[in-house]
Formats: sequence, C-alpha cells, structure tokens
Amino acid sequence: MRKGLLTFAAVGLLATGSMAACGDNGGSSDQAGGSTDKKPKIGVILPDSKSSARWEGADRKFLKEAFDAAGVESDIQNAQNDKTAFQTIADQMITNGVNVLMIVNLDSGTGKAVLDKAKSQGVATIDYDRLTLGGSAQYYVSFDNEAVGKLQGEGLSKCLTDKGVKNPSIAYLNGSPTDNNATLFKNGYDSVLKPKFDSKEYTKVADDSVPAWDNAQAATIFEQQLTKAGGKIDGVLAANDGLGNAAISVLKKNKLNGKVPVTGQDATKEGLQNILAGDQCMTVYKAVKKEADAAAELAIALAKGEKKETGQTVKDPEGNRDVPAVLLEPKAIYKDNVKDVVADNYVTKEELCTGAFAKLCTDAGVS
Repeated sequence: MRKGLLTFAAVGLLATGSMAACGDNGGSSDQAGGSTDKKPKIGVILPDSKSSARWEGADRKFLKEAFDAAGVESDIQNAQNDKTAFQTIADQMITNGVNVLMIVNLDSGTGKAVLDKAKSQGVATIDYDRLTLGGSAQYYVSFDNEAVGKLQGEGLSKCLTDKGVKNPSIAYLNGSPTDNNATLFKNGYDSVLKPKFDSKEYTKVADDSVPAWDNAQAATIFEQQLTKAGGKIDGVLAANDGLGNAAISVLKKNKLNGKVPVTGQDATKEGLQNILAGDQCMTVYKAVKKEADAAAELAIALAKGEKKETGQTVKDPEGNRDVPAVLLEPKAIYKDNVKDVVADNYVTKEELCTGAFAKLCTDAGVS
C-alpha cells in the first residue's frame, strides 16, 4: 500500500467531475461511469457470513441504508465463500441491468474475472474492502490495512508489557492467503514485531495462515501450534476477532484464557465480549458505516455517469496501476474504550451487555 497517503476521517469529501477523464479504465465514458440513459441500479457481492459477523451484520445494512436514502435501486447478495456462486451472482446482476458492480473478492483471480466481464459490458466497478490485484475496478474503498496491522502489533506488545511478560513466545494466526488485506495486515504487525524478533526480545514460535478465514480451521491450527510449542505460547497475533475467538476456545480448554493476550479485528460483539471478559486483549474497530457510505457515494455517482475525485490512490503491483481510493482510519479498542464502539452505534448496549456481560459493561463504563 502506498505510504504517506492521507486518510479520510469522514465521508462526503469527494469532489465531482466529468467522467470523461477516467483514464485507467481505457473505456468510453459509459464504460467508466455506467450507462447514463437508464435508471441507476447498483449490485453488491459480499464474500461470506462466517469469517466475520460484519458482512451481514453491518456492511449489508449500511450499504442498503445509503442506497435507499439516495433513492437508488440496489441488489446486495452474499457469495458464501463459493467462487462459482460469486461468478454466477455477478453474471445475474449484469444480466439484470446493474450499471455499477461493487465486490468484496474471494481471491484476486475470481475477482479479476468478474471485474473484467463487467467492464466489457459497460458496467462500472468498485473494489470494496479488498483490492483485487490485477483487476480493473475504478475505485477501491477500504481502511488503511497496514495501519490496522500496526495497531494489532502495537496492541499485542502493550498487552504483554502490561502483564509483565519477559521474552514472550508469539504465535501468528494470519488471515486467508488469498486475501490481499491479510498480506497488508501482516505487513503492519510485522513492522512492529519483527524488530523484536530480530533482537531476540520476542520469539516467534508459529506463523500460519488460515484458509478462507475459516474459524474452525483456525482452532485446529492453533491447537497444533500450542502442542508444537509445548504449551508455551505467551501471545497470539490473531488477524481478526473470529480467529482470535478460535484461539481463545483452545486456550480455555487448556485453562490459559486470560493469561495469554490475543488480538483481533472488526470489533464484533463476540470480540468485544471477549475483551470485557479479559480473554482478548484488543481489537481494531473499523467504522464500517463510514466505509459503506463512502463506497455508496462513489457507486451512486458512477451510476449517474459522474466521476468523483478521492485525492488518494493505492498501488496495484500486479496491474501496475494506481487505483483511486478512499482509505479510512482504524482505531484500537481495549477494555477501557469498548464504550466508544457502543457510542458509535456499531454495536448496541442491548446486544453487547447481556447476561454476565451486564456487570462487565458497567465496570467498563458502557452506557
């Protein structure tokens, strides 16, 4: 990811211009911006509902709200981690007349095929959350994903220091090897932790990727990591809350939960509850509503044949092009600021503070 880029603290900062200058796409203004002579219709393909609760619990809701508020027809579907279904959904959306297609790819190969077909049919495209390497999307909307990973690395280090752990043994549970975001997250946390490994301050005892972000596989992988390390793992860099919870489930079986700091990402209800209970050290909150609103704003403009300038780009190393981008800023969440996620209405107090978590919420200042 290109360094030194400004991040958007809020949406609504995009400037409108003529679509004729959409240079990277190499098509006509209709190809770049969708047909201007038919009613705007936007298709969105989400990746799955298992790797993270965010896709169905947040992204779908916020995207639909944004499209509805603008009076724009939308079709939001979920590929459920099935590459064939992903392509079939895209074909159906194109046949059914969408003039903008927004995707969260399952891998860059499948994503590229879908984006290229859409482009050939005059359908404008946006990469949402994950960049499709070698793809042809006209915009990329996400968070600064290396910054996400850096917060995770800093968080794990902070939690180990707070616990007074000396010379800790660290295990990595990385995201899917086919997800470019997982690579960026790892770049971020490696930037913090690799110097500690190099200086022998920390020891890395395991470093495994989890196919398709599958939580069940993550539990199996972590159990193997723990066994191989002779039960001596002092910290777990888990790339999201689902993987973190998988590690915690194994730590619980070994009566190590709460003793071994575990990171996460996405600020899911489960992740936040694990933090309140002391089983997870931190998560990274990404304000999905801002991401969804920024993507919807771009999609609606494209559907109307307009171009919006973002003032940012990311480098696609496989496509050798700079992709216009909106990159939002992530936030580290620990027990003392779980309340910030609730205050932002990402998770409600009623959802989070159930049963035994009611007192934990009160103690953490959640109101």
